[in-house]
Amino acid sequence: MANTIAIGIQWGDEGKGKIVDLLAPRADVVARFQGGPNAGHTLVIGNEKTVLHLVPSGILHADTLCLIGNGTVVAPETIIEEMDTLIGAGIPVDERLRISDRCQLILPYHRALDAAREAAKGKGRIGTTGRGIGPAYEDKTARRGIRLIDMLSPGLDAKIAENLAWTNFQLTEYFKVDPVDRTEVDAVIEMARQRLLPLMADVALILHQRHKAGDTILFEGAQGTMLDVDFGTYPYVTSSNTVAGAALAGLGVGPGMVDEVLGICKAYTTRVGAGPFPTELYNADGMEDEAGRYMAEKGQEFGSTTGRPRRTGWFDAVVVRHAVRVAGVTGLAITKLDVLDGLPEVKLCVAYERDGERLETIPADAAALEACTPVYETLSGWSESTFGATSMAQLPAAAKAFLQRIEEVCECPVTMLSTGPDRGHIIHLDP
Repeated sequence: MANTIAIGIQWGDEGKGKIVDLLAPRADVVARFQGGPNAGHTLVIGNEKTVLHLVPSGILHADTLCLIGNGTVVAPETIIEEMDTLIGAGIPVDERLRISDRCQLILPYHRALDAAREAAKGKGRIGTTGRGIGPAYEDKTARRGIRLIDMLSPGLDAKIAENLAWTNFQLTEYFKVDPVDRTEVDAVIEMARQRLLPLMADVALILHQRHKAGDTILFEGAQGTMLDVDFGTYPYVTSSNTVAGAALAGLGVGPGMVDEVLGICKAYTTRVGAGPFPTELYNADGMEDEAGRYMAEKGQEFGSTTGRPRRTGWFDAVVVRHAVRVAGVTGLAITKLDVLDGLPEVKLCVAYERDGERLETIPADAAALEACTPVYETLSGWSESTFGATSMAQLPAAAKAFLQRIEEVCECPVTMLSTGPDRGHIIHLDP
């Protein structure tokens, strides 16, 4: 297998966990490069479901080294809970996992500030997961963040005191909520010292050494391209860069280490939280369309991190085409094709229309995108089941035509196709 960056290219929840888990046995190293516990990768193996937020999806494989890079923000309580769950299942996490010494930590005051801000926005809220991701990245950029390596610094106590005083001032004076107690922060710091420091490593150096030795590397992203802080539907985005280029800065490697970029997307489109969604058909706030509800229910569209119902709509080729360009995607991995089984027709958004003008690309302004209406192509649906198919020969002609049209309008070949939740429900195609 080539060195591959695997990223989502819609609004997250594309099925990255399954695809990474599928590729991991062929990789010597799986490295996570951005995001935090706002990600949720669901793995289904047999009848067992495992949701990972911070630990890379390759952790289930005995010969795979899993790395968390400097571009990731780590919540000690979350990752330790995941580690304990995996250890309880017989997986030797301490042998397989290493965390960058440069990783920023999410502390209790980050979560408190995140929650207070969202509550204060009321109906104008962005829809964050409330897990402190944004405030942690803010502290990183403001150069007051606490890194894993700082657990060994004699100046840590004073730095935490300064950060906590500043955050508590905002909480009490501006948001009028309770402050965060120092003992709560100290408990998390001690937890990090005890459990995470033994896993601390120079991840960039490890990757350089493993690449030099000829090992294969899988770079794992979180969220999706449309949540990228620069190229997504700003401000309804996450707090990090989610495009493939973020793998380089988020792990400390050069572009020469990457051979291909796999863009993962559903055969339809979903979104959790607020923000523009041109092809939306169904949501929990009262918008209902028969096809949209069908996809939401059959696809079990609930966020793996938040549990919130996902907004659901037709496949948006404008979104995917945008992601292919800005992330340098070389092949598409399409998931949940089987969810479309039984629909009399399927639609494909190939462009937008706004004020009588046809748009082939996504406007940078969220309000402008909100005003866009989708331009659809309607294709024949299929009544035959694609569930569990493992070869193209098993797919009905209408499903093949749908996939071919996706390739044409997205200007990128389909190289993998998921037809169900299990590892074996996959079709590999030649690029």
